[in-house]
Amino acid sequence: MFAMGAVNYKISPMNPRTKFFTMAALAAITFLGQATRAQQTQYPKPTALPNPYRLVEGWPALPKTMNGGKWGEVIRVHVDLKGNIWVFHRCFNVVPPGSATCVGRGPANPPILQFDPSGKLLKSFGAGLFGYPHGFTVDGNGNLWATDVNNQDTVLGMPARNAAGAVLGQVVVKLSPEGKVLMTLGKQGVAGTGADGFDRPTGVAVAANGDIFVSDGHDPNKSGAGRVVKFSKDGRFIKSWGRKGSAPGDFDEPHDIFVGGSRGWVYVADRKNNRIQVFDQDGKFIAAWKQFGQPSSVFVGQDDTIYVGASFTDPSAKKGELRGIVTGNGIDGSLNAFIPDPADLDKVIRGTSASGIAADSMGSVFAADVGAQNLRKYVKVK
Repeated sequence: MFAMGAVNYKISPMNPRTKFFTMAALAAITFLGQATRAQQTQYPKPTALPNPYRLVEGWPALPKTMNGGKWGEVIRVHVDLKGNIWVFHRCFNVVPPGSATCVGRGPANPPILQFDPSGKLLKSFGAGLFGYPHGFTVDGNGNLWATDVNNQDTVLGMPARNAAGAVLGQVVVKLSPEGKVLMTLGKQGVAGTGADGFDRPTGVAVAANGDIFVSDGHDPNKSGAGRVVKFSKDGRFIKSWGRKGSAPGDFDEPHDIFVGGSRGWVYVADRKNNRIQVFDQDGKFIAAWKQFGQPSSVFVGQDDTIYVGASFTDPSAKKGELRGIVTGNGIDGSLNAFIPDPADLDKVIRGTSASGIAADSMGSVFAADVGAQNLRKYVKVK
């Protein structure tokens, strides 16, 4: 007997079968209640989030000897363990808009640049290695990893070939900090979806143990690719997961990938599905987060802060689109800040902002812009 308010209720004994179905019904109700609450989770609009960051004006100091000191399309940015900033860009080019090429740009326009934290250029290299620069990261040993999504034999009337005569693209390249090619994954200029090929690999990430993860399937591609491919540190194929689709674990233009945070999870910017997908390193699905908008880039710090370069549909915004960097918790997906994009969309012909994103140990945030043709640095306001 138990009391509810001022009324006493007597519970009669249940037979085992009734008890079983009652418990099953309660379990089902509990599950449905949890699912409903999960579906009803309300996240604040980006504009309702605080912005605790300040843009650093005039950073970096790009030499006037390089394209007159003016950027072209910048696709990725990362920070090495020494705090230096590495940039992967499209050879100071803006043609064609949103898909600028390095073909024919020559040694005066190297695609890889290194800056110190103050913005001073330290080194540059990589001319002739890439047709259409896209994915980029720096591993724990300071080596660089870059992807080339070129899939054309001829670009702007020029043959898209390297010094050896091979068509550029469809590969992931590992380079030393001095620019020496150490490893190539995939077949130069050949599209594929097997263990030894890619069809427009968009991003690359390296785990603490050296395992390599590649997001594959920039849109459009010939094979309808949409997957993550995992290799050992010596380039041996381990596995792949996902296909083009919208189900959990599938992808529609996985545009960027990062392995990090305290749990070493794999984070994928599943752009055309408007979500960040999270996996363990064996490919087990953990979560899909739509609160980060349509993501083009993703980075997760050791403190589990997640940074996403994204766009949001907003009828009140110029061209109906709000762009910026969303930060949150990389474990539970909660949101905590929004850095609005300073670019005027009327001046952007084509291409996303913050197509590459990174943060350093001090909490400074770096954004690489394709559409606005810029490289940005933000520091936290004290």
